[in-house]
Amino acid sequence: MTKRFLDILLSSAGLLCASPVLVPILFLTWLQDRHSPFYIAPRVGKDGDMFRMVKIRSMTVNADRTGVDSTSADDKRITRVGHFVRRFKLDELAQLWNVLIGDMSLVGPRPNVQRDVSLYTDVEKKILEVRPGITDMASIVFSDEGEILKGKPDPDLSYNQLIRPWKSRLCLLYIEHQSLGLDLKLVFLTAVAIVSRAKALRGIQNILEKLHADETLKKAAAREEELRPSPPPGSLEIVLSR
Repeated sequence: MTKRFLDILLSSAGLLCASPVLVPILFLTWLQDRHSPFYIAPRVGKDGDMFRMVKIRSMTVNADRTGVDSTSADDKRITRVGHFVRRFKLDELAQLWNVLIGDMSLVGPRPNVQRDVSLYTDVEKKILEVRPGITDMASIVFSDEGEILKGKPDPDLSYNQLIRPWKSRLCLLYIEHQSLGLDLKLVFLTAVAIVSRAKALRGIQNILEKLHADETLKKAAAREEELRPSPPPGSLEIVLSR
C-alpha cells in the first residue's frame, strides 16, 4: 500500500464520516456574519509550489490582511464560533479535500505561509522536499500553539523563537525516517490527543526514543518545561526580527 493510496482512502472516508459535523459547523460559521464559512489560505507546498489550502474559517473576514500570521489563543480576530472550531481542531477537517486532490498528505510537515518559508535556513529547506500534511509530530507537540503565543506582544517573533526551532527539527526527523508505519502511528496519536494530550505526548516520546532523537529535542517535545528562545536548525543565531 503506497502513501498516496492511503491518503486517498482515508481522506475520502474522513470527509464522509465528518460530514454530519462539518455541515452544521459550516452553517454556524456562515450564520454569524453571512460570509463564506471557508478560508482559502495560500501555503507553500512540495518543492516550493504554492497551493490553496482549505480551512473552516475561524477568524473575522480579511483577518489575514493584518499581516500577523501566528495566532495566539487571545487573538481578537477569532470569532465566537471560531473559538469552538479551533478548540477541537475542526478547521483542519476541511483539509481532507487538499489531501484527496493531492496538494497535501495526511501526515507530513504542516505547510507555512510564504513569509515564514522565506526565513528558512538551508537545512530547513529540506522540509519542502515532501508533501505537507494535516498532522505530524510537531502538530501534536505544539497543538497548544495558541496558548504558547497568548499575551506575546509579537506572536510572529515568538513563534520563530520558541516554536519554529523545535517544530523544524521534528519535521526533519520525520522526513529522515518516514514510513507508512510511522504515519499510522501519528494518525492514531492525533486522535488520542483529542482525548488526552498527555498520552499523545508520551506516544511521541516513544517514537523519538525509537528514532534515536537527541536529548535536547526529546526534552523540548516532552513539553514539561517552558520553551526558551532557540536558533532554528542550520543556524547558530536566535531569530531577533521577522
